[in-house]
Amino acid sequence: MEEIIRLAITEVATEYSSQPIEIELSSPDPVFGDYATNIALKLAKATGQNPRQLATVLVDSIRQRLDSILEAVDIAGPGFINLRLNQDSLIKLLNEQPLPLLEGQIIVFEFSDPNPFKLLHAGHLYTSIVGDSMANLLTQAGAKVYRVNYGGDVGLHVAKSLWAMIKELGGEWPDKLQAIDPAQRSQWMSQVYVAGSKAYESDETAKIEITALNKKVYAIQATQDKASSLAKIYWTTRQWSYDAFDKFYARLNIGFDKYYPESQATPIGLDTVETQLAAGVFEPSEGAVVFRGEKYGLHTRVFINSQGLPTYEAKELGLAVLKKNDYNYDQSIIITGNEQQQYMTVVLKALEQFAPGLALTTTHLTHGMVKLSGGQKMSSRLGNFLTAESIIETTTQAALKINDQNDMRVVLAAIKYSMLKQRLGGDIIYEPEESVNLIGNSGPYLQYAHARARSIISKVNIANLPNDYSLTKDERLLALKLSRYASVINQACVELSPHSVCSYLYELAQVFNRFYESNRVIGDERESIRLYLVNLYATRLKTGLQLLGIEAPDRL
Repeated sequence: MEEIIRLAITEVATEYSSQPIEIELSSPDPVFGDYATNIALKLAKATGQNPRQLATVLVDSIRQRLDSILEAVDIAGPGFINLRLNQDSLIKLLNEQPLPLLEGQIIVFEFSDPNPFKLLHAGHLYTSIVGDSMANLLTQAGAKVYRVNYGGDVGLHVAKSLWAMIKELGGEWPDKLQAIDPAQRSQWMSQVYVAGSKAYESDETAKIEITALNKKVYAIQATQDKASSLAKIYWTTRQWSYDAFDKFYARLNIGFDKYYPESQATPIGLDTVETQLAAGVFEPSEGAVVFRGEKYGLHTRVFINSQGLPTYEAKELGLAVLKKNDYNYDQSIIITGNEQQQYMTVVLKALEQFAPGLALTTTHLTHGMVKLSGGQKMSSRLGNFLTAESIIETTTQAALKINDQNDMRVVLAAIKYSMLKQRLGGDIIYEPEESVNLIGNSGPYLQYAHARARSIISKVNIANLPNDYSLTKDERLLALKLSRYASVINQACVELSPHSVCSYLYELAQVFNRFYESNRVIGDERESIRLYLVNLYATRLKTGLQLLGIEAPDRL
């Protein structure tokens, strides 16, 4: 419907300007119309005419082209044109479904990316939730989406952890790991990582030992050593991390098609850099191999260090090759924290020099920090960070305190919606009590709104839209808001903007509440059409919440 309107206005605009003009349709206050366009103002600027006088002429042309779907076309203010659909067109729009805009595309979406040997922090929780919802939107748009996860099972952080583990165990004694309570394994691994990090920075002897361990970890992976004592400690605790990750994702109802460990990307990345070194993409520098980003207005980054080990940058190149080989994707999307923006810009520029197709089909999205109260920055290295688990726990306690219940479906809705309703990119300060509020703009509020609608229609049979109907003013307002669903979802899929879905669902619930306060449904002479609208409202809430990764139970 919107495209029909847009096309008609475009045809009118071409009669007055040879230059292409973007047609904008907005949603005015329903008192004025269903759609508004500023085409008269744009054309007036291009042609030097008076915008309101020009609007008068345009209205006649638009009305002629859209006479079959419009009830009224009016002029407002300096030249805005308001359009109101006739009832048949509104009902048709009401039942439109989101378009398969990405049908046939293969998209690999990488998100979450926790590192083994570390605790999951609030940033991992955030990117897991946002990535899952964005992947849902892409799937809704018809794409075949593969959700992948990437994390560092090799590297200096692993060596720091192993060094501290060996100190804790009194040597390379893998059997002593069995004495650690399974429920405390993640916390223990976080503590040894912090201890190893502090030792690396403050103790020169420890730094030398950790550096040597780093090489040994790469060797364990390269030779697939499973027999040495150090290897047994490594493989056992690495698996502990993966087990913890699996439990975490299951709790969030988030799944992945593949987990890429850095060790898998390492040899490919190393070989790629060495090959492209000979081709001139990279160059040697003081025993290391670097990419000179200054040629492209960027900065220089090391891809192979002076010890001959690949850096994160080289591994990223290996990962890009792996993902392409595994999925032969049309588009690769990666979401990380803002602090990795410059890093990834250089990596993609380096990739562009020898594999432009891979670089140009890769999109890097970034998000802000989930901060502690007062805005303190997190650091897993220092151990003063907000964990993912602590957010879930504090939200559970808030739900008990405010709502006297701890339904995990409601807790997860509170967390997910609170994070998704904010536009991607900025920092987030999470407020547990606000997130579980059943009155404000929250996930639980929408869950209860859905359950309330289902309770209204639970004991009646929902018929199809009656043949003989006419909408009252209140019914039309609700129908108009419901009719925006497909357009909102289409836009959210294209822009990867879960926050716009959140805004729409909250506004929809508010419109319905105003409708229900003033209009009886069951037992009213208009019961048939109103039941139809209530059922569609409940369906829109449910499907919208599902795109956000939030359950919408019929009863709570």
